[in-house]
Amino acid sequence: MALWKKTVIVLSSSNIIIPQHLAKTVSYFAETPTELCERLALQGAKRLYVDGGITIQRFITDGLINDFSITVIPVILGSGIPLFGYLKNDVPLKHLETKNYNFGFVKSSYEVLK
Repeated sequence: MALWKKTVIVLSSSNIIIPQHLAKTVSYFAETPTELCERLALQGAKRLYVDGGITIQRFITDGLINDFSITVIPVILGSGIPLFGYLKNDVPLKHLETKNYNFGFVKSSYEVLK
């Protein structure tokens, strides 16, 4: 079994039980994105990977996203949750690169223009 070496933080207002075998690398907090980024910056964090639709929306709203990597998987979903959902403002992006994978995925990277 591969060991996860990155720290994982789950943002949740609910109590989450972390399995014992993940307790060294997984934690949860009920902070705002700004509070989390400030705390992690004081601990030396330079880059964060943010995932999850509502969580991403909250980080965008607080102006905390610098770049995006968006991967398209070749499946058309009949229903689901929008990728970003409602945002108060448009987020202008600059295309950085697009990479094709031989198994069908396409990943595009963008810089957020501020």
